Amino acid sequence: MRNMKAINYFMLRSVFALVLGLLLVLWPEEAINYLVITVGVLFFVPGLISLISYFARGKKDEEDYRIFPIAGVGSILFGLWLMIMPAFFVNILMYILGFILVLGGIQQIASLVSARKWTYVPMGFYIVPVLILVAGLIVLVNPFNALSAAFIMLGISSIVYGLSELFNGFRFKRRN
Repeated sequence: MRNMKAINYFMLRSVFALVLGLLLVLWPEEAINYLVITVGVLFFVPGLISLISYFARGKKDEEDYRIFPIAGVGSILFGLWLMIMPAFFVNILMYILGFILVLGGIQQIASLVSARKWTYVPMGFYIVPVLILVAGLIVLVNPFNALSAAFIMLGISSIVYGLSELFNGFRFKRRN
């Protein structure tokens, strides 16, 4: 029985990783939107619970002072907004990320140029800051494709993990 559970767990992990990986590789744009929708649900549900619990709680005393759950309503509204308009948030987040990468690359290059005043800085030290700057510019120019590429890489990694888990699971199952 114990051996059967171990087999089921590795199979379950493998299948889940393979399905997730295939979904991310085949439909990265939809996966991005569903991720934002999921975050929206994670805001919506606690807000809804706080609002329901506010109204479900009966008034025990005339002096019972209940504060209306403004944060709960805000959470509900933000969650709904994320669920209704996921593409809007994906684009905003990618522009913010691109801007941060550009600023980070410029700051690192400026620091290296400044350091040249008191010490020798090899040209190889400029490679990473320039790559960060270029990555930020690419994200700003084409934010959705940059995010799709990241999801595709995540999907490929998930597929590799799933196949590796399957291979190892069957390999070690035979040895037991």
